Amino acid sequence: MCPRLFKIASFTFVCILLFISKGNAQSRQDERHIEVSLRMIGHQVLLSSGDSISRILPIKKEDDRYRIQFESEFEFFPDELVNTINQVVKETSLSTSYIVEVEKCETGEVVYGYEMNDLEQTDIIPCKLRVQPKSCFSLLFTLMGTSEPKESLHDVTQGLSNGSPPKAGKVTYSIISILLIFMLGAFVFLRWRRRNTIVDSNLISLGEYQFDKRNTELLFENQRTELTGKEADLLLLLYNAVNTSVEREVILNKVWGDEGDYVGRTLDVFISKLRKKFEADPKVKIVNIRGVGYKLVIGV
Repeated sequence: MCPRLFKIASFTFVCILLFISKGNAQSRQDERHIEVSLRMIGHQVLLSSGDSISRILPIKKEDDRYRIQFESEFEFFPDELVNTINQVVKETSLSTSYIVEVEKCETGEVVYGYEMNDLEQTDIIPCKLRVQPKSCFSLLFTLMGTSEPKESLHDVTQGLSNGSPPKAGKVTYSIISILLIFMLGAFVFLRWRRRNTIVDSNLISLGEYQFDKRNTELLFENQRTELTGKEADLLLLLYNAVNTSVEREVILNKVWGDEGDYVGRTLDVFISKLRKKFEADPKVKIVNIRGVGYKLVIGV
């Protein structure tokens, strides 16, 4: 496994988590700001009708609208209602444009409504002076200005599952998609590298060569050279004592043992064969230690 790529992948994963967490936290913060602002609107509406006791019921979100519900009935003058809402929206920077609808609780009938496109254009409000008699009302808010909450990752995911493309979250979705694709690619690459770099315990590196103990072969680039059983045993014995002299009697005893199928110069013949098979790499040498035995030397 490549440590550098692993660090990059880990860092990317952490960035994705932080990015998503930050987006979700921002979305929750926006929603809380909207809810507090709307509850303040409801509170001021009740105060303007002379009610300082009744509760504002929980704010409900219905698609792209927010519903302000009240515990008690009240009456309102459209002019006062507009001014009250306009003042709170300004103070809380809730939105630059919005639609307000006043709905009767029993029938769901919209008894009053207006659209505000600019906070300064209050002269476009209809029916300012027509009093609405006391009844159970709820206010429906549709926010259209720049202060509308950002689309969260949940909204984007939900929209995609419903077959609809993300709106304000297009950029967010694209960035997350790119990061996730990069993360997946890095993970697949790391798995591939790890699978292809697992050390084979049967392979021994000898300079530019590799000695395959299991198949008794020497590997050099794309070439394979077969070794006899005795050549493989002799090479393994010398390798286990690399850069150290091995006595002739020890070699004969461990490689040929009590078989008795060797004569005086049998060992020398096998040493000569092994030397020829390592000719492609001058750093690998089998040195004759006069009066002692042989030594496998692997240079740098």
